[in-house]
Amino acid sequence: MNNIKRIAKNTFYLTLAETITKFILFILTIYIARYLKDVGFGKFSFAFAFSSFFAIVSDFGLNTLATREIAKNKSMVAKYLGNISYLKLLISITSFILLIIIINLLKYPSDTKLVVYIVGLHVIITSFNQFYIAVFRAFEKMEYETFVRILEKIFLFFLVIYLIYYDYGLVSIVSAYLISSVFAVMLSYIMTSKIVNRQNTKIDFSFIWDTTKSALPFCLTAIFVTIYFQIDTIMLSIMQNDSAVGYYNAAYRIIFGLMLIPTAFVSSIFPLMSKYCEQSEKKGYCEVYTKGFKYLLLISLPITILGITFADKLIIFIYGPEYTQSINSFKVLLLVIPIIFLTSLFGPALQAANRQHIVTYVTASNATLNIILNYILIPHYSYIGAAVATVITEGLGFTLMYYFISRDSIKLSLFENIVKPLVASFVIILVIYYFKQIEWILASIIGLTFYVLAIYFMKIITRDELRILRFVLGSKTP
Repeated sequence: MNNIKRIAKNTFYLTLAETITKFILFILTIYIARYLKDVGFGKFSFAFAFSSFFAIVSDFGLNTLATREIAKNKSMVAKYLGNISYLKLLISITSFILLIIIINLLKYPSDTKLVVYIVGLHVIITSFNQFYIAVFRAFEKMEYETFVRILEKIFLFFLVIYLIYYDYGLVSIVSAYLISSVFAVMLSYIMTSKIVNRQNTKIDFSFIWDTTKSALPFCLTAIFVTIYFQIDTIMLSIMQNDSAVGYYNAAYRIIFGLMLIPTAFVSSIFPLMSKYCEQSEKKGYCEVYTKGFKYLLLISLPITILGITFADKLIIFIYGPEYTQSINSFKVLLLVIPIIFLTSLFGPALQAANRQHIVTYVTASNATLNIILNYILIPHYSYIGAAVATVITEGLGFTLMYYFISRDSIKLSLFENIVKPLVASFVIILVIYYFKQIEWILASIIGLTFYVLAIYFMKIITRDELRILRFVLGSKTP
């Protein structure tokens, strides 16, 4: 029971931190995009995408490794803190020098280079903060992580809003990110003193070498993930212009913001799947996975349908008329919503079953395909081509993960879990077509109402499933 309570507590704090911080960043991104317009927002987005690769170098997989190893042997925490801090400092200096050299070789204008320098310092300092957070996780002090992450984002939000209000410009806005990361790392440093007895640690070069070799697989995985998520922005910037980057990222950030939904849901069910796998209860594992698949598909389908139908109104409502050119790329990207909702379940499901190597393999495949497709499509179709590349890449990831899970673990009932939700979603299309002349928000509400009724009458979700869902989300016992 104590283990269950501990898992529930940790899951609650991590979900809380993830949900609140992503929501704050999503709202902040809207304000920044509206203020900077397409060109300025393109430079802002490029700086973060470009710098993210050097954040990986600075991290080098050491944060993940530290969590795992300190959790196994907490008496080693002082040795890890001292040696990894020293190693990260050397790597970070090297990383920042590389960033300066490469951005100058690419011959970007001076204002873009300055923004990249500032954001580069921000992501490197953030890497140090993530190291302290890794220690919090090793000691299962997720409440410390939640406190630091939320406070940092609140501080950042109000600082950026202040700078926008007084029209300080792009350089000041990215400087706010740097200041907030310094604030966060100082706060984390202080809080680690509550759980770690700091002492002077002798630098052990043999230990550092062994740690570096152990961290390399985590680093490679992080590189694949970053290529997968950031390479389109960088290639757009190099092959097109800042406006194209701005229009693409305006649409992409909405999709990324919607990931709050599956992230929170999967965070809730992941401990349960892990528990069933540890206890070799395949039936329970399969049931949680199957229900999760169906629920995420049911949530994602109306988002896609309503989003595509009212894409023009949504873009103007969120970003203003300056971003009307983002509408078509937004429509294309909305096609990935059901896919990414479901793949957000596949990854943790495989990890719970100790098959994380498959996730690495799929991520590497996706990263490779994404580069190839962007190279082919961006010169001809600009940011629309980047959106198409994203959809195709996500489709590959979905297909591969679904294949591996279905082959070795779980056979889904296609009729119950896919066909029936698709039929219910078709009700939204009919309703919206019938009410197409009324206000779009009201039409959406009516469409969703009929969708819920279709789910009820088609018995897609039963009372027993609702009871299980409430249990998974921690509200009741089964």
